[in-house]
Amino acid sequence: MRAKDESPGHTGAEAADPTAVTDIPGGDRRSSANEASGDRSGAGVRDGGLPRRESASVRRSSGPLPTAKSARRYWTMIIVLSVASAGIALGILAWDNPMPITDPGFWLIAELRLTNLVVIAMVALCQSFGTVAFQTVTNNRIITPSIMGFESLYVAIQTSAMYFFGVTAIVELKGLVPFVVQLVLMVGLSLALYGWLLSGRHSSVALMLLIGVVIGGGLGSVATFMQRTLTPSEFDVLSARLFGSISNSDSSYLPVSIPLCVLACLGLYLCSSRLNVMALGRDMTSNLGLNYKGELLKVLFFVSILMAVSVSMIGPMVFLGFLVAMLAYQFADTYDHKRLFPMAALLGFVVLGGAYFVMKNIFYAEGFVSIIIEIGGGGAFLLVILRKGRL
Repeated sequence: MRAKDESPGHTGAEAADPTAVTDIPGGDRRSSANEASGDRSGAGVRDGGLPRRESASVRRSSGPLPTAKSARRYWTMIIVLSVASAGIALGILAWDNPMPITDPGFWLIAELRLTNLVVIAMVALCQSFGTVAFQTVTNNRIITPSIMGFESLYVAIQTSAMYFFGVTAIVELKGLVPFVVQLVLMVGLSLALYGWLLSGRHSSVALMLLIGVVIGGGLGSVATFMQRTLTPSEFDVLSARLFGSISNSDSSYLPVSIPLCVLACLGLYLCSSRLNVMALGRDMTSNLGLNYKGELLKVLFFVSILMAVSVSMIGPMVFLGFLVAMLAYQFADTYDHKRLFPMAALLGFVVLGGAYFVMKNIFYAEGFVSIIIEIGGGGAFLLVILRKGRL
């Protein structure tokens, strides 16, 4: 009877003192208060509540900019690049202008420089939009549209004109009609290549890229053979045309190149949502209800127009598109092409315009921007690879 009376008393003591330590068979000892608090926290989690520490965490979403920090970073970069673009444009128009800004002669000189500024903006749009879209549909962030042989075809056309018709032909090849002919040849070659390789039963983007590399290498070899037979004076004139330079452009090209550039960029921008899906791969794109082959041909058509316009305007510039696309992926940090395209376009103008300003006004190289772009682009590529281990 005594043992039976002591048992309820012992239980009441534990209820009065919640911090009392209880003996648990098996040798473990724990506090009743801790057990009770653990039960409460577990019940809170079961009821859908979050622990106090989790409630203070950063809220995320499944959108293109998942956190407030990423959105703030994106718009900060857009503002910074916009200000830098405006400063570069002003520098190109006003730097080393002998007339004061209040004098009418200042605006006459600035108007002469405006053509180069328009060419820089147009080439930046072509390279940025074309490279980002091309890397998306090929699921590869290392290659650029130049792998399809646009630069090699341009070099072959210019070299053939010099080889068969002499220096006078290379000079006369700067009119509007030769420019349109070059555009038609480049776009026609690319469309024939795409239509042939992507329309068969065993269509493959990898096969298309490999054949593009072979065609580009073959055209480059033929052009190199013809260059070997030229005289030194002819080779000097040809080299000036084959080097990527703003001075290669002509204001007579603009009535044709500007509408083509705007329409192709607008077409790619309107395809941004489809490009987001195509980045998932061919199988996932088909499962989600998109016609993968049709969308691929449409995107490659726009890319062909942009690259043909860029190469025909200023000559080969292989590294610009890759550099701009790589930096756009790093700064935007999003999958959404509606945000990638503006970032890439601003970066393209800053890189190309800055390189032109430095080469023209500091080194007096008359706009040979390929040198500084390839040096800076190679350094940025190595920096990203060594720091992150990926693109």
